[in-house]
Amino acid sequence: MTHPDPLEAPVSTTDTPAAPSPADRRKGLVAAAIGNGLEWFDWNAYAIFAVFFAPQFFPKDDPTAGTLSTLLIFAVGFFFRPLGGALLAAFTDRHGRRAGLSLSVILMAGGSLLIAVSPTYEQAGLLAPILLLLARIAQGLSTGGEFASSSTYLAELAPPGRRGFYGSFIYVSTTLGTIAATLLLTLLSATLGREELSAWAWRIPFAIGALLGVYGLYLRRTLEETEAFLLGKDRRVARPTLEVLRRHPGAALRVVGFTAGGTAAYYTFAVYLPTYAQKAHGMAPTGAQWASVAAQVLMVLILPLLGSLSDRIGRKPLLIVFAAGFLLLVVPLFGLISSAPLSLFLVMSGGLLLFACYGAVAPVAMAELFPTEVRSAGLGLPYSLTVALFGGTAPYVVEQLTAAGSGALYPWYIAALCLVSLVVYLTSKETRDVSLARAGAAT
Repeated sequence: MTHPDPLEAPVSTTDTPAAPSPADRRKGLVAAAIGNGLEWFDWNAYAIFAVFFAPQFFPKDDPTAGTLSTLLIFAVGFFFRPLGGALLAAFTDRHGRRAGLSLSVILMAGGSLLIAVSPTYEQAGLLAPILLLLARIAQGLSTGGEFASSSTYLAELAPPGRRGFYGSFIYVSTTLGTIAATLLLTLLSATLGREELSAWAWRIPFAIGALLGVYGLYLRRTLEETEAFLLGKDRRVARPTLEVLRRHPGAALRVVGFTAGGTAAYYTFAVYLPTYAQKAHGMAPTGAQWASVAAQVLMVLILPLLGSLSDRIGRKPLLIVFAAGFLLLVVPLFGLISSAPLSLFLVMSGGLLLFACYGAVAPVAMAELFPTEVRSAGLGLPYSLTVALFGGTAPYVVEQLTAAGSGALYPWYIAALCLVSLVVYLTSKETRDVSLARAGAAT
């Protein structure tokens, strides 16, 4: 029996648009990936530079409280991601992938600009943390729709049998954006010093992010709309998010299970672990930064290879490797961290290579769960809600446990979330693009 491809463009009674050429597909892939990378430069700059600007937004008499408050606002931004996932992803399903991606980058760049020009606590009192909070809310709304819109766009743009490869560039570009923010920190630390960074230079990455957002908007406005969206306009629904909850609750719950372990692993190993190594083990900042960059470069190199592999063997095997690997190894990996940068490099490399098994396939695997008319909304709300609960809170949980003398419990927390994801992967059907089998038969 032939089963329909869940990502095939639905039949429409209107004129059929021309299928994109290979050159158009490559152009769309590059433009979407660059735009996504610019967005995540802005988003992760907050976490990477938090240690420098935290004292500027809160009273300086308690540095620890200031850091925790800054990280709490980091988490609050995540809690606005579900709202962005519900609203922006639904907007994308109704008005187009290009329109949704453009709105997302406008919100992100606007948040960066607000942080760059915000007054300090000494200058404006409570207005300073309020503006910081508003900026992070705008960025949270942006990222709530970004993952869903970009995952949907690349999944629909990809030719049959190449969706894993195309989808892997979600985390390739995300990681490159994070690396760029980390390298900027290294450059500013070397040229200006930590004292200047804490005084005023922490504004530089947010100003750069705002300017890059203008370029990202230009790129996204030049994207071609996907064939699947154009052909499916007769099947669009007025309230895509409500339609997901009504018609596809099981698929939405699977997105939650897919994401729980992955988001905690990512925000721990890709974003916060260098800061943790400095604070908990006294690692030199420069060594921690370069260890982080090297480990993330390794992940960037492996992601497209794993995406291509999933187009041959399926998404499910790689997802199982990720979850089972973290379940078994996350506690020993944390135990290997010391004050030596080499230990951080080895630990981050191990964790991020395991995470790559998730990052290479999860975006397209989740996109394959939903029909065209609700695909962005199907990813948007459940994914963003799960990231808010388990990803955005990860640095705060580490800080609180460490402050309470129970930091050793944190890797067990990640292991428990990965166990949940492992159960979901084991009980899920394979989501690999079924058109691959038809194409193989044709050849």
